[in-house]
Amino acid sequence: MKSREQEYKEIFIAEALEYFDSLNRHISELEKQPQDDRILAEIFRLLHNLKANAKAIGYLQISDVSHKLETAFSLIRNKELNFSDEVVTVLFDGIDMLGDLIANIDNPTPTEPDPVLLRNLDIIVDSLSDSTIELAKVQKYTNSKNLSLSELIYIQIKKLDHMLNLVGELIIDRDRIISLSRELNNDDLKVVSSHLYRITEELQYSVMDARLVNIGTLFNKFPRIVRDIASAEHKDINLEIIGQDIQIDRNILQIITDSLLHLVRNAITHGIEKPELREKANKPKSGSLLLSARNDRDIVVITLKDDGRGIDLKQVRKTAVKNKLISADVAEGLPDSEVLSFLFEPGFSTAKEVTEYSGRGVGLDVVKNAIDSIGGRLHVDSAIGEGTTFVMQLPTSIAVKGALLFEVDNIFYAIPLIHTEQVIALDKDELHEVGDVMVADLKGETVTVVYLHELLNADEASMNLGDKTRLKGQVQNIVVVSYNNRKLGLIVDKLYRQQDIVVKPLSKPLDKIDLYGGVTLLGTGKVCLVLDVPAITRYFINNR
Repeated sequence: MKSREQEYKEIFIAEALEYFDSLNRHISELEKQPQDDRILAEIFRLLHNLKANAKAIGYLQISDVSHKLETAFSLIRNKELNFSDEVVTVLFDGIDMLGDLIANIDNPTPTEPDPVLLRNLDIIVDSLSDSTIELAKVQKYTNSKNLSLSELIYIQIKKLDHMLNLVGELIIDRDRIISLSRELNNDDLKVVSSHLYRITEELQYSVMDARLVNIGTLFNKFPRIVRDIASAEHKDINLEIIGQDIQIDRNILQIITDSLLHLVRNAITHGIEKPELREKANKPKSGSLLLSARNDRDIVVITLKDDGRGIDLKQVRKTAVKNKLISADVAEGLPDSEVLSFLFEPGFSTAKEVTEYSGRGVGLDVVKNAIDSIGGRLHVDSAIGEGTTFVMQLPTSIAVKGALLFEVDNIFYAIPLIHTEQVIALDKDELHEVGDVMVADLKGETVTVVYLHELLNADEASMNLGDKTRLKGQVQNIVVVSYNNRKLGLIVDKLYRQQDIVVKPLSKPLDKIDLYGGVTLLGTGKVCLVLDVPAITRYFINNR
């Protein structure tokens, strides 16, 4: 596998060669139309980008030559330097030298810039009048050059989306063929299906890899954003960014961009106190904001952490009761994690009191909905006076997802692994009826448990989620899922396995049923419904 440095190097060389070709084309046009400001601006842009990219990756000679050429074209654009024949010759030679330096990056003995040409560039840059008589002749760089093409090509995202969709269809058929090979017990078919599995898996990861971009393309925009917001709020903010080289699906990154911007803006405007208030609280005058990304198995975890005032849970409880989201007696007994989940309720965060006391709120339901739409998770943790942390867990792919397969009432279901906390078997006697629900003690934590068959099939008028007599058998298989800081145990009839699935949307009119996020086909040819954990959680809360 290539190192990250080697990948960056190859991308730089490919882009630099394209810049070189564009520079040659534009300077030839400029020679015919020396007064064309549009061409001058494009040449200046190309040289500026090449200079910055070369400096960032450590190719200082390329950066230095690009800088000299950029300065020369800047003077031409500002009418401070005439685009005369002598100047044109030097600039052509300078661009040729750039191409030579780029083409020989991998050469064990790299090309050194011609000192005479460097001197000529310095002359036309530093001496703006009557200097061309001093220009010396330099060796041409194009005498024995072979033409080369860039190894980098640009593909429209919609084409990659279509390819990934085709790979998804192929995965479904692959699983079907593997299942048939086992049923028929044919050795030749088993060998072919095994080879098909390896090829399909490699194709899947290759297409997914082609869609990956560095998360730094988003993260690196935030220093300026944080600076501008902090300046407007009269606050001092120290921003720390970690994990810019983590890779993520481009579509997912695009979907979460506005959400992350919203969380950063809230952290600065509402979360972190003004300098005078921080000093009174014995905190550093400057607030700290950490934006980090890391890989955790098959997901990307983005964390935003501030050291601001934190969220006042007492005020959140009061506001939840005031908004009639929960009764006062139930609110007092709720765990802190579930209290924080009210911040993501529509309309909850628009109340002025929540913004003042918690420092969070405006539009958090929009953030949650955006992350829900890609099958991700959003978790918030806070301590009063110490700060708040938002954690986004995002899948690596929208189309292909890891899922847990199980059965309820002879129907196959799947739950995305990103929402699955644990799978456990409990004796029926370990489940306790409390009010109108069942609860279980899981590793010291009280978790609400519901029989999935009852939740999905019982009429709302006769639904009784706290009735243990409706359970089948003595041992209960429980899938613990998590959404919006809440955990919920789902009792299922049979557990099967983990498997990558391709989720297809339900057709009309079934697409109106919120409880299902889509459908997939198993290797046996059976249809498997994919449960929407956010919708299941909301449906349970409304019917408890």
